[in-house]
Amino acid sequence: MTVGHGGDERGWFDPIAKQLGKAYWAPHTGRVMAFTKGTDQEVEFLVEALALERGMRVLDVGCGPGRHALALARRGIEVVGVDRSPEFLQLARDAASGAGLSPSFVELDVRDLDYDGEFDAAICLCQGGFGLLGGRDEPAVFDSIARSLRAGGRLALTAFSAVYAVYFLEDGETFDPATGVLHERTSVRGPDGSERECDLWTTCFTARELELLAAQSHLVVDAVHGVGPGKYARGNPAFDHPELLLLAHRPTFR
Repeated sequence: MTVGHGGDERGWFDPIAKQLGKAYWAPHTGRVMAFTKGTDQEVEFLVEALALERGMRVLDVGCGPGRHALALARRGIEVVGVDRSPEFLQLARDAASGAGLSPSFVELDVRDLDYDGEFDAAICLCQGGFGLLGGRDEPAVFDSIARSLRAGGRLALTAFSAVYAVYFLEDGETFDPATGVLHERTSVRGPDGSERECDLWTTCFTARELELLAAQSHLVVDAVHGVGPGKYARGNPAFDHPELLLLAHRPTFR
């Protein structure tokens, strides 16, 4: 049975972020969730796929504790990370300060994103904000991300695969065919070892839906790849790929 608001209520993820804290991603302590261990591989792939170079400006939408933003900053890229969790952003700022890096981190709900043609590239990864909106606000948020790009600017966005979610639906999980939202109940462990039962709502997509969102936002689709955490690669989506990686760009002329 689906519980509560279906993930469309602002801030539903906030207590989860607060509970996770450093348990989500704090590599200097050895405390990292399994899916965060592939950060370097993901960034290496994205640098090539987005043709990123030193001095470029990148927007990291739903940056969380900043794992991708910091990896890009180490490569001399100017990064602005946005997230609505003050706990995650403080972790990102502390990590940046400790590493002598200077990315900018802004506390902001992705629904309120308001940049216009300011970035050479934008990334939105690991359901960072975009996959946590409840199945209704995604087109408007996608359009805001697209609008942040300069002419010729590139986008990399991952989303959980609806095909994978349904094909591998587990006991206790439900999938809403109307919204594409996967609901699960899980135990979240904090850095002190304490556990909290939480509801998770993840909006899932097909490759075609991502292509349509891109077209609606006047982006040109370069590819939609089937990927997994730490396993970014070029290849067609398949049933056993948990995520879809959309690569697109804003054309120089419409």
